Amino acid sequence: MKKLIVFLVAAVVLFGAVKVCAQEKSAINVKSAEVNNGVVIVDVQVAGKAYELQCNQGMPKCTLLKSGKYQMIELPANTGTYDCKDVVIYGDSTTGSEADKKIGEYCLVAK
Repeated sequence: MKKLIVFLVAAVVLFGAVKVCAQEKSAINVKSAEVNNGVVIVDVQVAGKAYELQCNQGMPKCTLLKSGKYQMIELPANTGTYDCKDVVIYGDSTTGSEADKKIGEYCLVAK
């Protein structure tokens, strides 16, 4: 029985890791950012289309992003902090280590 439980736990961890690794990063360009009534609003472009990233000020990983280039990963449905299409933002560093750091988590809203 213990072997079965260990196998099931290992399978869940393995399939979860494969699912996370399968997510593609998208290059984004941050145009501007502001705080409005406790909501951080970041204007971005993704593949030439305009979007907003939104998060609640004071929440963990809710960061007012500076203008520039970043990487974005869309999270699977029903995961993440918010009840929307959640995305995670990473740096766009060519050195590698800085790009792996999670900068923030946001709702992705089409404009």
